[in-house]
Amino acid sequence: MDNTATLPDFFEPALAEQYGADDVRRIVDGCYAQRAVTLRANTLKATRDEVASALDAAGIGWTPVGWYGDAFVIEGAREDAIRALPLYDEGKVYLQSLSSMIPALVLDARAGEDVCDLCAAPGGKTTQIAALSGGKALIMACEMHAPRAERLEHNLRKLGASNVTVMRTDARRLDDFFSFDRILLDAPCSGSGTLHATDPKLRQRFTPALVAKSRKAQRALLAKALKLLKPGGTLVYSTCSVLACENEDIVSEALQQARRSGSYELKAVSLDGGDDLPLLPTALEGCLTLRPTQRYEGFFVAKIARQG
Repeated sequence: MDNTATLPDFFEPALAEQYGADDVRRIVDGCYAQRAVTLRANTLKATRDEVASALDAAGIGWTPVGWYGDAFVIEGAREDAIRALPLYDEGKVYLQSLSSMIPALVLDARAGEDVCDLCAAPGGKTTQIAALSGGKALIMACEMHAPRAERLEHNLRKLGASNVTVMRTDARRLDDFFSFDRILLDAPCSGSGTLHATDPKLRQRFTPALVAKSRKAQRALLAKALKLLKPGGTLVYSTCSVLACENEDIVSEALQQARRSGSYELKAVSLDGGDDLPLLPTALEGCLTLRPTQRYEGFFVAKIARQG
């Protein structure tokens, strides 16, 4: 079978502009993979061991993740089985892709720091930041669309992230008097790393126009984020895309512009225990690009520091 038959015509040529033939084939194959169900223990309400025991008691198999002790890969069950568990209703776990757990880990927010999640809904990364900081970082979460903001607020309540203030606003319009020690910008993107080739509406949803629209938003949001970052602060930029035009190109352009008014530099993204990550080559040294697989979504993560 020709695996590219149901993918948009422009996608594989776009991949071929930046990746070798083997990587292009692996990415395309990843578009056909059924993603594993993955979740993390919400340590604001439960320990990892408590979650593991509950899964065992329910007869749900799981495997650990080497680079994140609170993450679980579920075996032999889908999302509905997790949603039927009491610990899901109690907010003790959060269904989240492994790839999307990486940005908050790289951000490494600490207790007492001022943190901003610029594109926060539905709240997976926001609540993860809260948990990783022991509920003691001061977090602002921005979401411009009312229904998504309501979903964000629901998840914050459910998971017990009481240290978060929701701003119903377009993050691009935040006043420059705000400043933050750490900023997460999980930018709106084309979703090229999350494509399911068997989606009958894929060709209508994933288009060059969507990529162009995403790039416009990414440029503006990253420029704003760099302005809001305190000297000595850390910014993590991420997307669920494998296209350099949404990733390395956006970061390179933003840094070139921002260096006129401040000193910024890329820092290496690394995860202890992450030796088995399905990495793709990246044009910016130190950034991380994942290809889609059965376990992982395609994803990009860059870490930027502002000098004090």
